[in-house]
Amino acid sequence: MRVLAVQAAPIVGDVAGNTVLVLEGIDRARAVGARVVVFPELVLSGYPPRDLLDRADFRAACRAAAERIAASTPAGLIAVYGCPWEEGGRRNSAVVATGGRIVAVRHKTLLPAYDVFDEPRWFVPGTARGPLEVDGLRLGVLICEDAWNAPDFVPDRGYTVDPVEALRGADVVVNLSASPFDVDKLALRHAVMARQARRMAAPYVYCNQLGANDELVFDGGAFACGPEGTIVAQAEPFDDGDLLVDTAARDAVAWTPAPPMERVRRALVRGTRDYAARCGFRTAVLGLSGGIDSAVVACIAVEALGAENVLGVGMPGPYSSEGSITDARALADSLGCRWELLPIGSGFEALKATLGPVLTRTPRARWDVTEENLQSRIRGTLLMGVSNREGRLLLTTGNKSEIAVGYCTIYGDMNGGLAPIADLWKTEVYALAAHLNATRARIPVPTLTKPPSAELAPGQTDQDTLPPYAELDALLRLHVEHCLGADAIAAQGHAPELVARILGMVRRAEHKRWQAAPGLRVSPRAFGVGRRLPLANAWT
Repeated sequence: MRVLAVQAAPIVGDVAGNTVLVLEGIDRARAVGARVVVFPELVLSGYPPRDLLDRADFRAACRAAAERIAASTPAGLIAVYGCPWEEGGRRNSAVVATGGRIVAVRHKTLLPAYDVFDEPRWFVPGTARGPLEVDGLRLGVLICEDAWNAPDFVPDRGYTVDPVEALRGADVVVNLSASPFDVDKLALRHAVMARQARRMAAPYVYCNQLGANDELVFDGGAFACGPEGTIVAQAEPFDDGDLLVDTAARDAVAWTPAPPMERVRRALVRGTRDYAARCGFRTAVLGLSGGIDSAVVACIAVEALGAENVLGVGMPGPYSSEGSITDARALADSLGCRWELLPIGSGFEALKATLGPVLTRTPRARWDVTEENLQSRIRGTLLMGVSNREGRLLLTTGNKSEIAVGYCTIYGDMNGGLAPIADLWKTEVYALAAHLNATRARIPVPTLTKPPSAELAPGQTDQDTLPPYAELDALLRLHVEHCLGADAIAAQGHAPELVARILGMVRRAEHKRWQAAPGLRVSPRAFGVGRRLPLANAWT
């Protein structure tokens, strides 16, 4: 028997367009002789629809689309597609249609409420159900989290219901998913779904959403397991297209996952491309400082949007090195994108003159951060001016390390509509840069080798204020991604005084993160929707 997994890339709220995606997938399934065609979770609304679900007109449009699709489903083909549904409350559901009508609707049982998920806000859970009998086929239907009651792999979910157990005896099981990407997610999906296939002793087809919506990037990566848990079919993550599965297959597929930094590159390119297009932008602008962060963002932007659609702006100030211009210009030439120079010196002097009474009222014996931030805010204002005038998406270039400790200027270098590398630690930015240069020398060598610096003060480097990034990132990972406190971090070999200082910086920077541009999520725990701490917070 053939099952076609259509890893569609729905746009949240585009019910009409998403309906076309499903109808086209049904046509392809019929053309290849599939018995079953399966689509991602909530494919008609797009995932995550969030508070659009509070709108009755939106829910009604999804319901009407589901009925239209059912009317177009031929006899002999079973279509399974995700849709919000009203039945005893608002449900996250899978519609099953064949022969021109809806024959069943299955509701999601396990509603995740962790990390980026908050489904109990919008849905009520369904009840675990056994296989459906459709045209002589015993079809098991799971919706994403329904398969994740797997304490040996994810021990902290605490579910007391096991929808998988109810599906024993199915001829084939399909899973409609909208599982966001992180760099290690595919291996975990393989392990969990293989385990569940073995438990049900049935062929198992996993169909995941593709594309990016807001900060979440979905990698598709549909795959199938045989009844023994062997991966028998695998779609390449981030590639558009369907996965045709023969449920009789038992041999393991010969497939090797891409290296971690290649996975990250694909995620950031797809995330940037989709965010821009779905927010109505065709072009982008970013500041090019000659540093590693802006260089990596420029590479991602050019690949996502095309070199002709990317503008890099150099904004040298009174403390900029010669390399800040020459390295930035060399990068723009290498990538083939436009480059402009907008010096900030005269604007900086004008603002200092205007602020003169304030600056002289409280004289300082050393360089004051006020003047540093003025330079950054001038640059942010210039970039926003270009964005406003030319209708370009402003890409901000901060990384996770800087955002964590507040080594960034609110209303300055944090200005922007999207932060492509906001979920990459500084050490990962360097690793991605090396990966980008491995196939072609995009980024100039001096950018890779010079000490990182904001160049807002004479002779300034990041390490004047921060420990070396290898040490900083290791410490921050323990705190941000593993939620460890000061004592537990110090117990892993970090100096207690350094831990206290860095954790204090993280805490004091919370207000900046609340006002930051959305960042593309590539780790298991990103700033933004995946980490929601109170802003007014006295816990130390």
